[in-house]
Amino acid sequence: MSPTPVEVDNPETDREHNEEKATDRPWIVLVWNDPINLMSYVSFVFQKVFGYSREKADRLMLDVHHKGRAVVSGGTREKAEMDVFRLHEHGLWATLQQGD
Repeated sequence: MSPTPVEVDNPETDREHNEEKATDRPWIVLVWNDPINLMSYVSFVFQKVFGYSREKADRLMLDVHHKGRAVVSGGTREKAEMDVFRLHEHGLWATLQQGD
């Protein structure tokens, strides 16, 4: 009688696979509503930092104002960190998180 094959979990392989999946997911930059910055200034910053058109910058600014936040950029973690840094330099409340 030969033994029946059994599937065994390999924690090393599973962890490596999950880490690969995590690093493949893009990072997003969120700008949050705050009581300090004028809406026109927020739109100006989006145009200056990201090179967005006035229309796109205004649309994102209105999302921030009405919805409380807006996703303003995405990409690698390093790019997202730099975008957050640049937004902080302009006095905006920005965070990054890994997207879905």
